[in-house]
Amino acid sequence: MSGSTARPALLLAHGAGGSVAANYGPMMEQLRARYRVIGIDYPGAGSTPRATRRLELDELADRLTAAADAEGVGRFAVSGFSLGGAVAIRLAARHPERVTALALTAPFARADTGVRLTARVWRSLIAAGDTDTLGRFLLARCLSPAALEAMDPQELETAVKETGAGVPVGTPEHVELVERLDVTADLARITAPTLVVSPVDDPLIPPRLHRAVATGIRGARLVEIAGGHLPFAEHPDRWAALLTDGLTDGLAPGSASGVSDRLADGGTDGEE
Repeated sequence: MSGSTARPALLLAHGAGGSVAANYGPMMEQLRARYRVIGIDYPGAGSTPRATRRLELDELADRLTAAADAEGVGRFAVSGFSLGGAVAIRLAARHPERVTALALTAPFARADTGVRLTARVWRSLIAAGDTDTLGRFLLARCLSPAALEAMDPQELETAVKETGAGVPVGTPEHVELVERLDVTADLARITAPTLVVSPVDDPLIPPRLHRAVATGIRGARLVEIAGGHLPFAEHPDRWAALLTDGLTDGLAPGSASGVSDRLADGGTDGEE
């Protein structure tokens, strides 16, 4: 997908069990107003055919780079969400001359034991075909306590059914990659200005893993925002502001680097 050729380019790398539309759709209008947006769905997501073998991180990074090539784009910023953060990191490490900036949301360099255990339960529930239990599991592991408590029983039950039934067919391969990827060594190779967005109530990827990514990338700026693992579901306008004003203004020459900013409910950093 793409927008005006006059705008700077932004590549989108989505999360495991997601898609460009699912993870970035709620902010797409704001992103297209600022950027020429280019994104691809991983195998088994959106209209992309499911993989017949296990996924490799280099392959996903190459697919995203190829999408930019197909659009005639030489240099670009990259936004990576969750698993997409690792994709973006690998892409930036392999093509430092092409990446102008990175925005990594809820990223991890390597899954810890807790994340790997969660991933295996996730895959087991998909294999079992119990979509309601899968939906309950994903909501509990992805939304913040505040978001869950804000739903009335009917809203929660509807969300359970929609979440469980809406899992892309390629999710098992995405999640299996989550279990074994490791971009720790790539962090020191990143030269692009980097913004790390850390949802402080993320129950899926612990915020300490977000912080470890920010610590490993020289000069990275860490911004904490309220909410769970899915900022596009809980705080889409706030996340969009960080991917537009926060990414361009916050990473401009002379701006703070290596700084942690906390965005609470009443915060103003990156917001109107």
